[in-house]
Amino acid sequence: MAIQSPCIDICKIDGTSGFCIGCLRTRDEIREWKNAEDARRQQIIDACAGRTATLPSTASSAS
Repeated sequence: MAIQSPCIDICKIDGTSGFCIGCLRTRDEIREWKNAEDARRQQIIDACAGRTATLPSTASSAS
């Protein structure tokens, strides 16, 4: 089964971190997602999980 996109339809890149405030992916990761294999998608998901602590306070209040 394909790994589902972490997108939650809050699509805005934080200028300081470079991460989407909704899914925590970078622009490059967002672009890459459609054609990425599951192993790469899992790497992206894992990277996003580690980014939660680096979020600016405005990003964490967006949800």
